[in-house]
Amino acid sequence: MTIDHGAARALIASSEWFRELPPEVVSQLGRLARLRQLDDGTRLFAQGDEADGLYGVLRGQVRISSQGADGRELLVNVFEPGGWFGEISMFDDLPRTHDAAAQGATDLLLIPKREFRALLEADPGLYPHFMRMLCRKLRRSFGYIESAAFLPLRGRLAYRLAELVELHGQANPDGSVTIGLHLPQDELARMVNAARPSVSRELKTLEADGLIALAYGEIRVLDAQRLAAVAEGQTSSRR
Repeated sequence: MTIDHGAARALIASSEWFRELPPEVVSQLGRLARLRQLDDGTRLFAQGDEADGLYGVLRGQVRISSQGADGRELLVNVFEPGGWFGEISMFDDLPRTHDAAAQGATDLLLIPKREFRALLEADPGLYPHFMRMLCRKLRRSFGYIESAAFLPLRGRLAYRLAELVELHGQANPDGSVTIGLHLPQDELARMVNAARPSVSRELKTLEADGLIALAYGEIRVLDAQRLAAVAEGQTSSRR
């Protein structure tokens, strides 16, 4: 399969990483892009691998995870079409920080590291834009750390749901927001480093309190403001 350069430019132009760039830079990135295709379950890279570039998802999903010494998996994120990942190693020249694997048949756009860095060296004025993007991601990472350190499971779960709304939220006519990501409870449990039965109980509590609505593999947020309050350590009960 050859790369569709129109689709490549569209994916690049719609990304928070690139959409504020001048159109000619977006076109340059589109010309640099390469296509990678993965079968379901194929590993794209492993923690400690040398970085080859920045990836965007055209089709399918990519799981970003790490594994503890006891064999437990921490699911860091799931990237769907439109999502980009792998930027840290693009800038610090250090190995990959996590594992990445395809979930379902997956088509990826690769912007090779060497060509991307050459583009930046040719136009240093682009650096501030990407530094802002990296700082945005760093702020999210600090949020993870604080929620894991200070919040009970209910707060950690609410924090993660609130972030998934920000990243994958699809607004509904009734004012609710569906998390546009197939999210079985065992996957969500891996995201918050907890047992599935415990996560299931907390989800049912949030549903009983009117914050969310549950369906098979789907979560709909009914009250984002109160969910955010729980993520900040406040009670979820109605007052």
